Amino acid sequence: MGGHRRQWRPQMTHDEFVRGWVFFALYFLVFPFVMAGLQWVFDHTWSLYLSDAAANVLYYLFSDVLVFLVFWTFLQNALDILMDYLPENLFAFGTGLLGAGALHLLVMRLPYPVDNPVFEDWPAQFAYSPWATIAIVVILMPIVEEVLFRGLLFGGLRRYSRSLAWMVTVVVFMLYCVWTFAFSFGDMRYLLLGLQYLPMSLALTWCYDRGGSIWSPIFLHMVINGIFLFNLVH
Repeated sequence: MGGHRRQWRPQMTHDEFVRGWVFFALYFLVFPFVMAGLQWVFDHTWSLYLSDAAANVLYYLFSDVLVFLVFWTFLQNALDILMDYLPENLFAFGTGLLGAGALHLLVMRLPYPVDNPVFEDWPAQFAYSPWATIAIVVILMPIVEEVLFRGLLFGGLRRYSRSLAWMVTVVVFMLYCVWTFAFSFGDMRYLLLGLQYLPMSLALTWCYDRGGSIWSPIFLHMVINGIFLFNLVH
């Protein structure tokens, strides 16, 4: 017989799941339009003329503050799990990083019908506002995305079906990374770029499932984004 597998520990309270799904819907369906409206007001009413970088910092900073307010107990419990199971989380982090790097080299060799706009957008944003870009890409973005995708989506489904949780979380995160391109350019071929985010999506999901603390995929997400940004601007 094989060794005893560590039991999955549900980490969110019922109230956190309820509040979390409300926040999930607001984050994707409402917040972007509210932010666009506020930026218009700043520009045309108050003549503040916020740059895209400044507007994005405010957007993600506001989102992260809400994440800590909505999921405070979850994040506290996850910190305890990280400390109690540090070797497991370090192993999940390290293998996730190595696996993402190796698989990334393979998927980037595939032919794609369109170019990924991120390859031009991130360097342009970095050239205009480097510290704001680093704050968004490396710190603010990973926190909110990991809590929502791994903590809420994967964690909610994982209680019922591990395979379903993996499949849904990996695919939804891949599409999340590219759906705005397809919508903006009116070209569904941009959805194929989701394959470029498959290694990252697999690694982050593995990291959370294997380590058990949401802080592990948060830190892994930060490192992956940092490496990716560094390679784009150098």
